[in-house]
This record gives sequence, C-alpha cells and structure tokens, in this order.
Amino acid sequence: MIFKTKKGIELYYEVKGDLKSDKVIAFFNGVMASTNSWDLCVPIFEKAGFKIVCHDFKGQMKSAKPVPESGIYSFKEHAEEAKELFDFLGLKKVNIAGISYGGEVGMKFASLFPEYVQTLTIIDSISEFDEVCKNFVLSWKALCDIGDGETFFWVMAPAIYGPDFLKKERAMLLERGKGFKALDKSYYDGQKILYDTFVQDVYMTDILKNIKCPTLVVCGQNDILKPQKFSEIIYQNIPNCEFAVFPHSGHVPILEQPGILSSIMLGFIIKNL
Repeated sequence: MIFKTKKGIELYYEVKGDLKSDKVIAFFNGVMASTNSWDLCVPIFEKAGFKIVCHDFKGQMKSAKPVPESGIYSFKEHAEEAKELFDFLGLKKVNIAGISYGGEVGMKFASLFPEYVQTLTIIDSISEFDEVCKNFVLSWKALCDIGDGETFFWVMAPAIYGPDFLKKERAMLLERGKGFKALDKSYYDGQKILYDTFVQDVYMTDILKNIKCPTLVVCGQNDILKPQKFSEIIYQNIPNCEFAVFPHSGHVPILEQPGILSSIMLGFIIKNL
C-alpha cells in the first residue's frame, strides 16, 4: 500500500498480523533492504497477536526517491515521516525494532517522539562511526554508478554477512545475488542519497540520553561493518537499556539467526508492555 506524506512523498507500507490489536510492532529497514527483509521475524509476532507495520523509507526500494536540494535526506525527516504514517494508521503506542540504518532512524524517532514509543530495539546500528565504516559505505556509491546488481551484491556481501552464514548459505546467496540483476537505476539513485545521508547525519550519541523508553541493543559478534564497540556506545548512553551479543552472526541477525532474535525481541517487548 502507498501512503502520501504531507509533502507528497509516497511511502510503501504493509500492515500484517492482528489488525485490531493494540500491541503494535513497527520494523525499520536496513539501508539496502525493503519490507520483506523482516519476513523471517514476522511469524512469531503474528502468533503473539501483534499488529505488524513495515515501510520503506524514502529512497528505498518501493518508496519514492526524491532528490533533495541539499543532496541528502536526514534521520529527522525519516522519523517525522514514520510519525505521519503512524498517525495515518491511528497508532498511539508502538514498539520499534530497527536494524542498521533503521535502528538509527529508530533512535532519532524515540528521541523526538517519546510519547509514541513503548519499547525500542536497536540491531547492529551506530550513533557515530570510524573511517572504516565510513569508507565501506562510500565505496558502495561507486558500485551504484557501475549499476551491475550481481557485482554490487557480492562486493558488499562480506561486510554484511558473517563468515558462517556466507559458507552455510552459499547457494541461497547465489540466487539472491542473481535477483539483484533486476534492480533498475532508480534503486541505485536512491541508495546513493541514503549513503550520503548516513555519512553526513548519523552522529547522534549526544541525544541518546534523551531516549527514556525500555531499549534493547543487539549486535552480531562478527559484524565488521558496524562492530560491537558501536553498539556498546549506544548501550552505555541510553539510560534504560539491555544488551545482547549474537555469536556467529554478522551484520544481519534478522537473516542469520532470525528465530533466536525474534524470541529475544518478543520476550523483551512483552516484559515491558
């Protein structure tokens, strides 16, 4: 479904699960992903009677990709647009779970609109970066200019997936890489804006103290893109916070260990309802 913001930006969204439930979880995507990246986490929340809301940020796969005059979006804009979507759907209290870029939007949202947030789960995200992380992301811009989807996928894959997952799921990843061939130029144009947004706007360590809701910080032990040290910074600066490390997982435990992750998230949320 499509929701149009006050500024006329079309955002793709999905609502699943128990549509009448007052228990709501909203999943915020990683930068390269779309709503289907959460498919392995959704079932446990459906069984638990949650309403589930997913959407693509502007610049992502199924949403509009407006070109801003400044050259970048902002995490504040993403948060404000998510709030507009929640208001449109009549949501007053939401449990937010975000991975990577989505976790960074989640932190910004919780600091700006605390009255909406029941709990916050932050998965492999950062509130500041180092030169290694920065240059990983900037290198992806060059790949976008090449426009070869399969090459794009396999160059970024070692930074995204842990070594165990790369070995075990080789056949699945080969098919996933082939699927990237179907992506058109608009996908890469949106990605470049999102990468620049990340590099120029992601610093938010100084606002973490303003996040008052119960918060769970999760990271993969083998995440080389956004290593554990960045999750520890978030954990140390949010007052009401818990911390979990996933051994044998890289940057995307929602794909690498979805069952364990979903169980931990559900338990954390139910404990804090």
